[in-house]
Amino acid sequence: MTWAFGDFRLDPKRFQLSRGVEPVRLEPQVLSMLIHLVRNRDRLVTKDEIVAAVWQGHDVSDASISSRIRSVRQAVGDDGARQSVIRTVHGRGFRFVAEANIVPSGHAASEGVAHPSPDHPGGRPSIAVLPFQPLGIAPELAIMGDAIPHEIIEALSRLRWLAVIARGSSFRLRQVATDLDLVSTALTARYVLSGIIESPGRSVAVTLELADTSSREIIWADRLVAPVDDIADLRARIVAHVVTALDTHVPLNEARLARFDDPADLDAWAHYHIGLGHLYRFTATDTALAHACFERAVKADQQFARAHAGLSFTSFLDAFLRLTPDPAVATRNARCHAERALELDALDPFANFTMGRSFWLTDEPEVAADWLTRATTLNPNYAQGFYAAAFTEMLTGNASATFEGLDTSLRLSPLDPLLYGVHGVRAQMLIQQEDDQGAARWADRAATTVGAHYLIAMIALAANGLAGRHVQAARWRQKVRQLKPDATAADYFAAFPTRDGASRTRIAAELRRQGF
Repeated sequence: MTWAFGDFRLDPKRFQLSRGVEPVRLEPQVLSMLIHLVRNRDRLVTKDEIVAAVWQGHDVSDASISSRIRSVRQAVGDDGARQSVIRTVHGRGFRFVAEANIVPSGHAASEGVAHPSPDHPGGRPSIAVLPFQPLGIAPELAIMGDAIPHEIIEALSRLRWLAVIARGSSFRLRQVATDLDLVSTALTARYVLSGIIESPGRSVAVTLELADTSSREIIWADRLVAPVDDIADLRARIVAHVVTALDTHVPLNEARLARFDDPADLDAWAHYHIGLGHLYRFTATDTALAHACFERAVKADQQFARAHAGLSFTSFLDAFLRLTPDPAVATRNARCHAERALELDALDPFANFTMGRSFWLTDEPEVAADWLTRATTLNPNYAQGFYAAAFTEMLTGNASATFEGLDTSLRLSPLDPLLYGVHGVRAQMLIQQEDDQGAARWADRAATTVGAHYLIAMIALAANGLAGRHVQAARWRQKVRQLKPDATAADYFAAFPTRDGASRTRIAAELRRQGF
């Protein structure tokens, strides 16, 4: 809700005071005090309550409280003599005495100005990474409280979809890191990443917490521990872990919040994040819904590179999974949308990723490899980029590079939405090495992973058949027919155009034996 009094609007969720159409600039503590007084306007608020609400119970002088009260009064056009808004009850506390009415949150009254919803502020998500708080840690390790967040900031800055507050700004709030309102207001950050670093025994433990500043919710948290001697490895693991977690949880949270809003009010970024929510379900319906969301995002902002890359991704799925009666058109669209995304932002890893995958569809793995290498160079923590690079190496038969890329992808994102593909490519490579038993085991894992589509079930069918596991092969044959009744061996080889002739012959024979 938003409170209206006089010419003012006070929105606690957006942590903003406005007069007419203009926001009133206030120190965070001053604004926190005003919010607390208005929220409790039906009664007297004691000084102790104000200290607890604004200073989190830390010792403060009466002079500090009086100073903040003066600032509140100045902001709302009141003063100590008139006291028409805030009344001092000497020796006891303060009361908000002006008439305040509740209006819908984000209401712009008669000004006709549309403000972003407080539940979903709109625009590109932003994040502040704060120095980690040391807790009982040796002085020689305390520097990690600054070093690790600094490395996280550098890594996150490679993500083109996320605005990262500079270290010079976020580290200034070291002493008030627990005050989420203050941090989010001072830095205009939608998300805040904080941490605690401890040293129990001969180990180092880092607890991480990602908060949504608009809802005050913790949307992700984790704890990583390593021996003191492995501190360098721990630093690298934390950075990779955070990048992967944010790449997953922030878009999911953005999509969740956007769904509560009126679709007519959504901006380009909101449409984009809702599209991502459908993108990794790999069904015809969800792919079409994702495509529609990305189209709405482009309509809202024609310069939105990521939305064009999203359209490339959905067009790729239409061609790769044969979701359309005309895969050739989908193939051309996948390339065109990726080219447009790169025109708008050549440094976006996702745009380079979609460009690389478009060359799978035209059986040009060497060209694909160049684009995917560029994607992982731009973002060395890009799990899906390493998976796609491994897929490309599989097509040309480079086993060592395939397994290395898959291992990197799995390490970076063990719960990735493309995990079925990571296991499936490993199985396909093992078939090419004629390790049919190993291929069958990995193919079973791939086909039972959430999101696995009919082509993954076909890998499991072929691998189990070649391994002589005929009962299991029969199960996967039934699954393929259930997922795509008209699936053919041609679909398989269109998706996995490997250069290894011997394995193609073996797989084709097995698929024929299974009725494909």
